[in-house]
Amino acid sequence: MREILYAPWRDEYIKDKEIRGCVFCHISKNADKDEELHVVYRDEFCFIVMNLYPYTPGHFMIIPHTHTDKLEELESDVWLHISDLAQKGVRLLKEGLGADGVNIGMNLGIAGGAGIAEHIHMHLVPRYNRDTNFMTSIANNRVYSTDFTKIYKKIKDLIPSYIS
Repeated sequence: MREILYAPWRDEYIKDKEIRGCVFCHISKNADKDEELHVVYRDEFCFIVMNLYPYTPGHFMIIPHTHTDKLEELESDVWLHISDLAQKGVRLLKEGLGADGVNIGMNLGIAGGAGIAEHIHMHLVPRYNRDTNFMTSIANNRVYSTDFTKIYKKIKDLIPSYIS
């Protein structure tokens, strides 16, 4: 049985212009739209963007500029850089946002569960003690209790203190 929840704040996601081609390549090539695209950091190897459909407040992704769906073919220096950013990102989420833990993951390929399979990306999902409740376990829904824009701005403000 599928239930419908009233969530008017998600209207902007539904009405957003559809991006043709790879959404991550679009973000990579449009540094002038970082605010609009919710990019909190970018450098020569990759960028960090807030997940538009977060599991918990502060969920972001580290994405290489290189368009590939094959982690095994990614240049080693890019992979090491992503790993370095992941370490710094965990510290940011724990110290800056007060996360009690962090899930890190990559879903490689459609069979691996990737929502955007054509371009690898690493998720950093902050976790908080008791961040699941009856909505997740009974209704198969999540409640996002914090304003997305507020969290985006907070993480963007924290970036210089944790990632350089």
